[in-house]
Amino acid sequence: MGPLPHDEAATLLAQTPSWVISADGSRIRREWLVKNFAAGLDFFRRVGELAEAEGHHPDLHLVSYRQVTIELWTHAANGLTENDFILAAKINEIPVELKR
Repeated sequence: MGPLPHDEAATLLAQTPSWVISADGSRIRREWLVKNFAAGLDFFRRVGELAEAEGHHPDLHLVSYRQVTIELWTHAANGLTENDFILAAKINEIPVELKR
């Protein structure tokens, strides 16, 4: 399987609010500013449980104790597939404590 064509990825991106496509078109990412370090870890735990259940594992980044970033792409396709957008939509449904 190969990566999605850019136009298909753009169509799916429109259905996954707050996610953006990387400059090279190979990944999608989203950032959150969480309430505190513990909120970031709790969010990652929930994302990890979902990812394990889906068999699709994102890159998780926690920087400066509350800046959370998640990146998705399909390694086997060396780019984006529909599964990346499905997981992004499911991640969007996970509750997270944000900084106010």
